[in-house]
Amino acid sequence: MNTNLAEGVELKGSPDTNIERVLTPEASAFLASLHRQFNKRRNELLIKREERQKRINDGELPTFLPETEHLRSDNSWTVAKTPPPLEKRWVEITGPTDRKMVINALNSGANVFMADFEDANSPTWSNMIEGQVNLMDAVRETISLTTPQGKNYTLNPEHATMFVRPRGWHLTEKHFLVDGEEISGSLFDFGLFFFHNAKELISRRKGPYFYLPKLESHLEARLWNDIFIFAQKELRIPNGTIRATVLIETILAAFEMEEILYELRDHSAGFNAGRWDYIFSVIKKFRRQEGACLPDRDQVTMTVPFMRAYTELLVKTCHKRKAHAMGGMAAFIPNRKDREVTKSALRKVREDKQREAHDGFDGTWVAHPDLVPIAREIFEEHLINKANQKDCLREEVKVSASDLVDFTIEGSFISEEGLRHNINVALQYIASWLRGTGAAAIYNLMEDAATAEISRAQIWQWLQHEQKLDDGRVINKKMVQDWIYEELAKIQELYGEFFSEDNFKQAKEIFEELIFAEHFIEFLTLPAYKKLQ
Repeated sequence: MNTNLAEGVELKGSPDTNIERVLTPEASAFLASLHRQFNKRRNELLIKREERQKRINDGELPTFLPETEHLRSDNSWTVAKTPPPLEKRWVEITGPTDRKMVINALNSGANVFMADFEDANSPTWSNMIEGQVNLMDAVRETISLTTPQGKNYTLNPEHATMFVRPRGWHLTEKHFLVDGEEISGSLFDFGLFFFHNAKELISRRKGPYFYLPKLESHLEARLWNDIFIFAQKELRIPNGTIRATVLIETILAAFEMEEILYELRDHSAGFNAGRWDYIFSVIKKFRRQEGACLPDRDQVTMTVPFMRAYTELLVKTCHKRKAHAMGGMAAFIPNRKDREVTKSALRKVREDKQREAHDGFDGTWVAHPDLVPIAREIFEEHLINKANQKDCLREEVKVSASDLVDFTIEGSFISEEGLRHNINVALQYIASWLRGTGAAAIYNLMEDAATAEISRAQIWQWLQHEQKLDDGRVINKKMVQDWIYEELAKIQELYGEFFSEDNFKQAKEIFEELIFAEHFIEFLTLPAYKKLQ
């Protein structure tokens, strides 16, 4: 364990061979300075989240901020000019920071790879340290891997531009303490990557670029902007060098999109429509309102009223301010054993990406390399010779505050199959997360923390409001408990000898804590993180 650290810094993580390389005295001092400068504001903003939630629980509906109307009506301001490497972002692929994934994603043919320390990552100490090492090697184009079976992975000369997504404001890194306090996971992930790689990326004209998750207000965007200014000054890098894309994946952020762009205008690389977390956010924020109980997850498509309003407003807002608007995730994983399943799913992926291109998005996300050619073909055909379509202003779009909270879905219902699927997927995902894998292939979909959050949040809300299945049965605790045991038996049969009883026992305990709690637990990763090493 490296003990040569900055004053006031303490490590709680178990020894790791890469710690000496990553947590140098200089790097740890930089992290400590970020913590001391910004952690108090972070905590104050988290308290503001709690206060806002109490008002929503009491029936308050969000609206566009009257105090910032002047910013929205002022057509003179735009975000900073897009750097040349980011003009064309037709296809972006995302995934965790393990070595094989990083190489394959960079070689996938996508324009951008988002290296994810957040929802597609399980934040074990070894994952966080090794992930930073892998990205350091990727930035320097020295990354390679030889498997025990003798297979070699190396980086292609032409490869994707890399963005990095740090953890959200709500998470801490319990293995790294500053003055006795756990550092913010956001500051730890951002700070280490920026410290080690910013100047190298600048010399290669490839960054540094980031994705910012789970913001709920323009004040949280302001905090990130101030962190960028501070970090660039500390490393003597020109202000505005950092560029960041914000995931609009909370419903409260949807009401402050122009304000968020304004706060980050010198560092903005636009928005992304983070669809899965957005659905989770709707359930979470309006959990006490029966009218916000959503049906089976597969019925909450991108064309239902509240999702349509949010994505159209996102495109209009971004292009009004000359920023990129990136489409949502296609999470399907091709099933080479079942051609019909794959054929049907690829048709849906194609329709989804065609809708995004016609709506004015400048590019889109995929979770698997096999989807890259499909997405690329659609945007190439639609944009022809243009790198993006920021000139598509969507001036005909008119979205009101009430449109964003119109949760009606005609003909929708909650089914036994939907409830059982939520139980099954959540149990499998939590078990995977506890094993250290944050992106799990489950039933031909790449599931991450966001989709597991939808599953458990829906069950909690359905129980609280005593919702009925489509056959008339009321969803109650005994029903859910019985089906948990039945779904665990199915999972055991599915995995056979690879089924870990201890692992799924832990997953079951966490899952039951989440769905049977009297008060909603904000993120499943909060209780689950206590179990990680």
